Amino acid sequence: MGGPLAGIKVIEIAQAIAGPMAGMILGDMGAEVIKVEKHDGGDDARHWGPPFIDGDSLLFHTYNRNKRSVTLDIKNPDDVERLKQLVQDADILIQNLRSGVVASCGIGPDVMCAVNPRLIYCSVWAFGKAGPLSKEPGFDPLLQAYGGVMSLTGGPEHPPTFCAPPINDRATAQWCVIGALAALQQRHVTGKGCVIDTSLFDTAVGWVDMSLSGYLLDGEPPARHGTASGTLAPYQVFETADRPIVIAAGNDRLFARCAAVLGHPEWSTDQRFARVRDRQAHRPVLIPLMQEVLRTRGAADWLAEFKNAGVPVSPVNDIPELAATEQLAAADLLRTMPDTGLKVAGLPILFDGQRPDPELATPKLGAHNHEVLGNRAAAE
Repeated sequence: MGGPLAGIKVIEIAQAIAGPMAGMILGDMGAEVIKVEKHDGGDDARHWGPPFIDGDSLLFHTYNRNKRSVTLDIKNPDDVERLKQLVQDADILIQNLRSGVVASCGIGPDVMCAVNPRLIYCSVWAFGKAGPLSKEPGFDPLLQAYGGVMSLTGGPEHPPTFCAPPINDRATAQWCVIGALAALQQRHVTGKGCVIDTSLFDTAVGWVDMSLSGYLLDGEPPARHGTASGTLAPYQVFETADRPIVIAAGNDRLFARCAAVLGHPEWSTDQRFARVRDRQAHRPVLIPLMQEVLRTRGAADWLAEFKNAGVPVSPVNDIPELAATEQLAAADLLRTMPDTGLKVAGLPILFDGQRPDPELATPKLGAHNHEVLGNRAAAE
């Protein structure tokens, strides 16, 4: 495969989202990724549907392109030896098994890095490798709840709200890749591998870093603000006569333009609203005033006027509307999967102006046993 990581070999012993997405990112950038799955059913995510495409779930197809699949039983000593042979010339290993499993099966970083001292061994944990919850299972909604993200999502009059995209899974995958790439660079200097640990819990705390720091500073728990920012105003969703829009007037200059568009230029010199801190302090007064004006006309009119005035503004698109936007087409984000023709969102990165294309179709379970393991393949 081509790409900036061509020649890098990755062993992925992972399922669900975070670990497989890390492998997918590396694969999209050109690495050879060998996905190790259990004989009985493989990655659980193969069955997380509907919808299903060619027997496997859409979710599995989304995070497992550009990989080859082999089946090994990591509780079988013979298969562990086969895994060690694969690791001998590997650059990166990614695993997201339950805490304690890698050690009990004899495939932990101490063992694998002894087999290959240049190996970069990446663990994706739920709550981390230490602590009272280290052996607990980890799924994104659990970490959104435990890590405080839910407590900040939703309106003050509503219960804590789950963020639909698996934000902890996806961001942890990205941290895993960042760590692996940094360790590759370090290996150029030291000649040695590295052990990388990431976790959904660490990621969840990262999302609420400012709220946590603020609470530790003044002892005041942060409130939920619905679609509004907790620090800036106006910086939120507003209703118009026909559909919602977002206005993000994040400084005094932008607010002055916003006030002029709304027909109230005097707001920008009103002592209650003139400065960022003033507007935040008087949010309960300012926002209803703005909302009253915005309801008098439709979104298309307001969007045009705000854009002409240089005020950051956006419609609130649903997924069909996003799919139809000229911007999505111009960004050339959607890539076509080999074999199935499935359209997927590509990497949000361009290399010399080119976005990587999927070169390998999502693998059938164990489809590459003979190709990868050869006569080392486990008996079916």
